[in-house]
Amino acid sequence: MLSVTPVAALKDNYVWLLQDSKSPAVVIVDPGEAARVLEMLAAHRLQPAAILITHHHWDHTNGIEKLLQHHPGTPVYGPANEPIPARTHPLGEGSQVQLPELNLALEVFEVPGHTAGAVAYYGHGLLFSGDTLFTAGCGRLFEGTAEQMHASLSKLASLPDSTLLYCGHEYTLANLQFAAVVEPANTDIRTRIEETQALRKRGLPTVPAMLVHERRTNPFLRCAQSSVKEAAERWVGAALHNETEVFAAVRRWKDAH
Repeated sequence: MLSVTPVAALKDNYVWLLQDSKSPAVVIVDPGEAARVLEMLAAHRLQPAAILITHHHWDHTNGIEKLLQHHPGTPVYGPANEPIPARTHPLGEGSQVQLPELNLALEVFEVPGHTAGAVAYYGHGLLFSGDTLFTAGCGRLFEGTAEQMHASLSKLASLPDSTLLYCGHEYTLANLQFAAVVEPANTDIRTRIEETQALRKRGLPTVPAMLVHERRTNPFLRCAQSSVKEAAERWVGAALHNETEVFAAVRRWKDAH
């Protein structure tokens, strides 16, 4: 049975460890630092089968070199169009990552917006989205355009309701608090805030989240909803004519919030 374990890293990052209970092999997703990951590997006698990288930012790649010092030869998968340290397998839209050690195959989606060449990994009902789609939010537009990010989010949002979203940071509560400003009458947001607060009080992660809940509470996936469009128009003080314009306005609003 496949399990996914979070390793808290840096200030609020997550490194994800994928493991099959029948095997000591483990896949490491976005190691922003290595120390805690190496502790987990040693404590549970795990052997890295692969390192998966979603985008080039240092807080997702900084641990690669040290991991390879301890586990040389581990393949490193990452976006073909970004400078990923020690990458051995460049990936693009439609690529597949085959991991027989875990009986796992992951589909690769190009999701530009946060960075120009970011990718996401999907398979077995699991979505590793890096900093593109967050729980109740999305990444800032550092390199891509609003059009690109909206298209990327729409691609991810089309996955099945039961998909579990694993993103790169613990941002859920802050994102939901902004979502409640955009849609104050959305009872799903209020309920999710209460659930999130309860988890954080216990020191528990709020990630993963089911995609169906994202569609109900994440304003960046709700740009077609009249409540989000009208709120964005009030904020910019002008009419917005399509979903991309609504998305761009909500993203600017969140940046300023």
